[in-house]
Amino acid sequence: MPTSKFILWREQRVILAKVKGGWNKFTAEDFASQFKAIAMPLVGNDWAHIVYLDNWQLGVPEIEPVIQDLVSWCIGNGLRFAAQVYCPHMVKQYQLDRMIVDSSEYFEKRVYPNQQEAFQWLTECGFNTQSQTLLYTG
Repeated sequence: MPTSKFILWREQRVILAKVKGGWNKFTAEDFASQFKAIAMPLVGNDWAHIVYLDNWQLGVPEIEPVIQDLVSWCIGNGLRFAAQVYCPHMVKQYQLDRMIVDSSEYFEKRVYPNQQEAFQWLTECGFNTQSQTLLYTG
C-alpha cells in the first residue's frame, strides 16, 4: 500500500517500523493488529523494536489507549528493548511518553536522534538486524 501510514517488518528478533503522517484511531488499530501478527513468531522469546518517527505527525487522542494496549501486550510477550528514532520534538515526545512507558523491570525504551546510535544500542543488547537503516523502505 503506497499510501500506508506505516511499514512494518521483522529481521531476526527485531521488529522494525517506519511511521508517517497524522494518525487516527483506525490507523492505530491497523498498526497494532499488523504489529501483533508480525510479533507472534517471537512470543516466548526476548525481542526488540526500532521505530523511525521523524515523519510521524502525531495522532488524535483516541490513538493513545490503542497504543498503550499494544505496548502492554508487547512487554507481556517478550519485548525487552525499544528504540525510537526522531529529531528532538517536544510535542511528539509528550504524546509518545503518554503512550509508551520508559522502562520497567523487563523493558527499556530509549530515544535517539539518529538511527545509527539506535541500531548500535540494540546490537549491544544482543539484537542484530540485517539492515542498519530504516530509510531504504521509502
